[in-house]
Amino acid sequence: MARQIRPFRGPDGTNWGVEVQVPGASNAMIVFHHPGGKTARLDRYAWEIWDGPESRSVTSRVSIDKIMGTLTDEKLSGLFRRSMPVSSVWSRVNRAT
Repeated sequence: MARQIRPFRGPDGTNWGVEVQVPGASNAMIVFHHPGGKTARLDRYAWEIWDGPESRSVTSRVSIDKIMGTLTDEKLSGLFRRSMPVSSVWSRVNRAT
């Protein structure tokens, strides 16, 4: 299955690639791929909450095509503002020096 990547221009002019991942019944992860492409270090993600008929059944899944079809530039701007880095330079373990 081929990945569906949609272009999105960020507020600073960076051209991101937007992908829908891990769709469930009521949400999906929206990943903003940094144009550098060499590492996921600069990628960002946000959660899109789905309110369609699939969200009322725990056994169903919303299709990636359906979610991708609802992602307008305005909605992507809001998701990007709320997005978080996929990885962090900060260590989660506080090691003694």
